[in-house]
Amino acid sequence: MKLQYDVNQHFANFYLFFSAFSSSCRILKCNSEFWSTTSNSHHHTGAEDSVEFCTALRTYAHCTRRTARFCRGDLAYHSAVHGIDDLMSQHNCSKDGPTSQPRVRTPPPWDSQERSDSPEICHYEKNFHRHSAAPNYTHCGLFGDPHLRTFTDTFQTCKIQGAWPLVDNNYLNVQVTNTPVHPGSTATATSKITIIFKNFQECVDQKVYQAEMDELPAAFVDGSKNGGDKSGANSLKIIEKVAGQHIEIQAKYIGTTIVVRQVGRYLTFAVRMPEEVVNAVEDKENQGLYLCLQGCPQNQQIDFRTFHSQTPETGSRRHGTGSSVSSFTPQMAGAKCKEKLPVEDLYFQSCVFDLLTTGDVNFTLAAYYAFEDVKLLHSNKDKLHLYERTSDLPSGSAAPKSGLGMAMFLVAFVYLFQCCTVLL
Repeated sequence: MKLQYDVNQHFANFYLFFSAFSSSCRILKCNSEFWSTTSNSHHHTGAEDSVEFCTALRTYAHCTRRTARFCRGDLAYHSAVHGIDDLMSQHNCSKDGPTSQPRVRTPPPWDSQERSDSPEICHYEKNFHRHSAAPNYTHCGLFGDPHLRTFTDTFQTCKIQGAWPLVDNNYLNVQVTNTPVHPGSTATATSKITIIFKNFQECVDQKVYQAEMDELPAAFVDGSKNGGDKSGANSLKIIEKVAGQHIEIQAKYIGTTIVVRQVGRYLTFAVRMPEEVVNAVEDKENQGLYLCLQGCPQNQQIDFRTFHSQTPETGSRRHGTGSSVSSFTPQMAGAKCKEKLPVEDLYFQSCVFDLLTTGDVNFTLAAYYAFEDVKLLHSNKDKLHLYERTSDLPSGSAAPKSGLGMAMFLVAFVYLFQCCTVLL
């Protein structure tokens, strides 16, 4: 037991700091690979085990050295470096010697994803008020520069640079980090997503999932793919749809499905969640900011309509500072977005806006996949499309505009935003 105890003693507390990691520091990957490699260690410390453990430690040390230049000041990184030194000393490991590729943790026999004998409490729909109607599901999504669709189907475009809480209730927390698309620009996109599933009865242990730019793992940070060692562990599992591009997390014990994608350099997020879970908080009156429920703060929102009547003949196609980085005209952006998004709804408009502000064609795919996730996850098929509404229209009236008109409108916004930035 000593070998496994040493590993737990030095590394179990690292995961408390996940949400503070920078998107460039890859210590998460190093920690996860080491954990996966050593989680199958035998419960005795024979010579063969010591050799394998020392090899794993050297591999771990090599991984930390590769990411060192990006991890200055990162608490988890420095804890890992000191922990490696301590363990190498305790197990008489030489710093010189062979390293190995990390191996994936082999689940124990009871870890099969086909298991069907989980407690009923670990299956939300079966356990949901047995004599009442089926639960009402809601959807939230975040994509692009960034655009937010809340649980109440409010659609916003926001600045929200840095780390922001997306979901926060009694069962899970989701935090996103948005970084500038170009140096000096106020255009941002999601570069990191951290999801914490809280310990829940006999269903799941606490699990942490984290995705970063160029790193979309198909496992939790401890190397596992389900909810742990409890009898209902398989009520939480990760499914890899497309390696490095698309994962789905199914949390059946709370009736929740989460989709995380990497499109181009950046990440998108979508969730389907029962209203009962959405509103499950200890103190609703003192509940903190929670973007999927409350939307972005007013001072973080970008309102296209403010600039609807002020369309310049020409304008920059990047909101922020510096020279223009987009070669798209409004007509070109509209035509490009039409290829994937034929309906001129807010997803189409977001696509046009993102092309004009970033010049990155991958944002077209981000809007496309965001809408694909809506079709998959939204419970009301009559509310898939959302349209821009204007103050002079009666309630419930949709106002889809032509691609060219909306594109010119967005250019006006970009132009005015840049002017304001320069003046400040």
